[in-house]
Amino acid sequence: MAKSSKTTITDINLGDPQYYFNRELSWLEFNDRVLHEATDPRTPLLERLKFMSIFSSNLDEFFMVRVAGLKQQLEANVRKLTPDGRTPSQQLEAISDRLRPLINEQHQHFEKVLRSQLAREGVHFLDYMDLNQEQRTYLQNYFEEQIFPVLTPLAVDPSHPFPYISNLSLNLAAVVKDPDTGEELFARVKVPKVLPRFVPLPDSLRHRKKERSAVWTGVPLEQVIAHNLESLFPGMNILEYHPFRITRNADLAVEEDEADDLLLAIEQELRKRRVSGSVVRMEIHVTMPDTVREMLMRELKLQKSDIYEVDSLLGLGDLMGLMDLPLPELKDPPWTPVVPSRLRTPSAEEEEEDLFSVICRADLLLHHPYQSFSGTVLRFITQAAHDPGVLAIKMTLYRTSGDSPILNALISAAENGKQVAVLVELKARFDEENNILWARKLEQAGVHVVYGLVGLKTHTKVVLVVRRHDNKIKRYVHIGTGNYNPKTARIYTDLGILSCRDDLGADLTDLFNFLTGYSRQRSYRKLLVAPVNLRDRFLALINREIENCRQGGTGRIVAKMNALVDPQIITTLYEASRAGVQIDLIVRGICCLRPGLPGVSENIRVISVVGRFLEHSRIYYFHNQGKEEVYIGSADWMRRNLDRRVEAVVPIEDPEIVKDLQEILAIMMADNRQAWELQPDGSYIQRHPADGTNEQCAQKILMEMAN
Repeated sequence: MAKSSKTTITDINLGDPQYYFNRELSWLEFNDRVLHEATDPRTPLLERLKFMSIFSSNLDEFFMVRVAGLKQQLEANVRKLTPDGRTPSQQLEAISDRLRPLINEQHQHFEKVLRSQLAREGVHFLDYMDLNQEQRTYLQNYFEEQIFPVLTPLAVDPSHPFPYISNLSLNLAAVVKDPDTGEELFARVKVPKVLPRFVPLPDSLRHRKKERSAVWTGVPLEQVIAHNLESLFPGMNILEYHPFRITRNADLAVEEDEADDLLLAIEQELRKRRVSGSVVRMEIHVTMPDTVREMLMRELKLQKSDIYEVDSLLGLGDLMGLMDLPLPELKDPPWTPVVPSRLRTPSAEEEEEDLFSVICRADLLLHHPYQSFSGTVLRFITQAAHDPGVLAIKMTLYRTSGDSPILNALISAAENGKQVAVLVELKARFDEENNILWARKLEQAGVHVVYGLVGLKTHTKVVLVVRRHDNKIKRYVHIGTGNYNPKTARIYTDLGILSCRDDLGADLTDLFNFLTGYSRQRSYRKLLVAPVNLRDRFLALINREIENCRQGGTGRIVAKMNALVDPQIITTLYEASRAGVQIDLIVRGICCLRPGLPGVSENIRVISVVGRFLEHSRIYYFHNQGKEEVYIGSADWMRRNLDRRVEAVVPIEDPEIVKDLQEILAIMMADNRQAWELQPDGSYIQRHPADGTNEQCAQKILMEMAN
């Protein structure tokens, strides 16, 4: 790598807004990279539908939380500027300007490219108007038998106030005419989520002339409803109908200091979220007339800027359901995670080695989804639940699946007489209901359940197992970067370490005492813990690289994370770049740092990798004059992770694991298929193999290495 030229500029204000990208706009750039996977012809066809769905689902959450928050700031007359110098209103305007072309690109690509390509493969999205009579007759019968009983038309007139419209609901705005009075009337029909969004036609009705044999043929549910509205409004003339979809503010606002029972407070707030929350976006079809649009805007208290027109189907997030089609040739090759070699049984005749014995020999690095979650983490917790020598199990749960075998193992452990303590984070956004359900089940089984700390989210991913062996107490730990969720472990890349190091066991004991009891713990032997010492330690590690450069040595930092937002960390990285430290950042999503600025960040390079797996692992590497230090953990470089969450980052001390993590970082940085380089102006350019060179896809390479 080229050495930096020492800048002579000494009066640069590194806090100047020009040196920071806006957080919200940076996130939109990430979602644009997701959309690119949906339009990239190198991506298998059904996987392109998947990415199109993810793009839409991402936007739903963005509006429910980020846009909703900006609107609240605007209403509260918040004047504080973002690090890049924008007001809430300026951010909302910039979001709208950047987002509308992306949404138009998404819908145009679906209509003009994907639908025809899918049709050539036997997957037909039909419009109701294109159906033949036999197909229409079938759907009429289907409507009467399966759809009609579920529907509830809601009139809007002086005796029927405008109905509450639920978050993310797809609806039909119907205009009907009373033939007796000539009066035009308005009604709302909700498209029910309990039915499939795309109604499939039976095998006998799939095929049409001049088309290859159909694998699947379907019609949007809202069109089936729309063309059978006469059944809902008998005796009325159906004049017009128009689909629309709304998004509401869905963030929870819990006053923890005033809540005697956090579980009850969260439950009450969830109920309010279902029936309240201001509308922050309405999606409509471009054909909706002004009269209907203005009436909806008035009733939903929306501005023109809140309306998003599309010339296609609304709610493309529902395309994810098509991933179940039996067309493996249109999907990524299937991947089965492997069990690490140290945990494999040599032969069918040999008994599986005790996992605790394996851990005692040396620390074990886990890399999901390349390595099996069930064969490692789940096995660790399940064995602990049934091992007669295990006395206690303690763990944190931020997100998990609704049918999690981990939670069943914890219940079994409690039933087996072990001390089991679980911190269930009730404030994990959009998983609150699931976490409340499991918290109650765990409590009923005798598990000690703690609901988190006031003012802090417990985001750390740790397990502590206390075991007696040969009359000695030994502690085993798992410290990871990802949630204890078997489902997401198949699609998120995450790291974890299994260890029985005494210092880590002691640190986790102190951490759990902090989480479940009263503790003012200010120092840990090895762990970096937020909000205690994590920020200061990261800053110290960066500053050490700066000092090494200033003393005539070399400085090197490589960091992989989900997001880089924290202004203090960014300023310190700028200082490191100016001192000559070479910095490579692998940031999947939001990055507010501007790389490549002369005199400020010319020694900083940023890439983002977007592929079939969601990059979720965090790795932090510091050269330290050849005495390299590598850390993994749950924290990104964001204010919330450093100051408002409980996080744990662990130093890796096994030299072989340090090499493994360095290799992972090197593979990610060499990616020329799914890596995007962040430019000084905030745009991203996707890498492509140079002429005569091979494609280097990091995720594909890591799958091959796992085997």
